[in-house]
Amino acid sequence: MSKVLLLNSSYEPLHICSWRRAIILLLKGKAEAVERNGKMVGNGIPLPLVIRLLYYIKIPHKDIPLTRRNIMHRDHYTCQYCGKKSDLTIDHVIPRSRGGKDTWDNVTVACLRCNVSKGSRTLKEAGYVLASKPCRPFNFIHFELSKQNGNVSRRDYEQWRKYLYEYD
Repeated sequence: MSKVLLLNSSYEPLHICSWRRAIILLLKGKAEAVERNGKMVGNGIPLPLVIRLLYYIKIPHKDIPLTRRNIMHRDHYTCQYCGKKSDLTIDHVIPRSRGGKDTWDNVTVACLRCNVSKGSRTLKEAGYVLASKPCRPFNFIHFELSKQNGNVSRRDYEQWRKYLYEYD
């Protein structure tokens, strides 16, 4: 069913939660509905689309960890050299043998064939061009939204945009 955008009391986006979790927060008096989607749940309870906590939660800046799964997700599970979507590996743009580090802007998705072909050469030496420049995902909530892909309707996302504006 629907996903719900959870805002801090300051209207800062915190999380995407299930509609059930959102209803529990509303019933316990911990949150208020900011937007509704027009549907009803159970005994006539309006289904929320956006809820806001009634108290402020201080959350430390949440970095997105540099993992194989997150790199694959960032690059849409596609080789950044040839566009292939199978036999995928992680490639260092500047090879580790040449001082390249394990950082968001130095790793990219590559199919096994392109990775082996590139070897320990630079992009210029190998004659390769990246489809997109690798970089750190800039915002946790957007990264989570894109992971949700089919679970958040286009209509719901459009209604969430005003709360995500600063982060677009």
